[in-house]
Amino acid sequence: MESINALTRQIIGSAITVHRALGPGLLESAYQECLLYELRLAKLDVQRELKLPIIYKEVYLDYGYRIDLLVEGQIVLELKAVEKLHPVHKAQVLTYLKLGGYPYGLLINFNEELLKNGIRRFIMSSFIGK
Repeated sequence: MESINALTRQIIGSAITVHRALGPGLLESAYQECLLYELRLAKLDVQRELKLPIIYKEVYLDYGYRIDLLVEGQIVLELKAVEKLHPVHKAQVLTYLKLGGYPYGLLINFNEELLKNGIRRFIMSSFIGK
């Protein structure tokens, strides 16, 4: 768990670096591109716009879900640049965690004056059975 905490801190640090350079008010795609650059600069394995199908009754359904960034095959990053995070954003992250079998997620809203106010962490095990 400590390595996940260290990785999460590294990701958040990279997001803060991007936010300090760009500030709030841009489109999500600008933050995604810059965060991808920062994470790869840190030598992390990052996949972008990863397709996530639904497997239903052993049938592969390409429903159109795409994970913004997946870091080290474990941490889903869902990036936003919205006025306010809403429950649907949380549901989006939880959907990706559940369908992909990923244990951890970060929801990051870059449209905040202070980025720490726009970061939500998710651990899949804490949502099992809810």
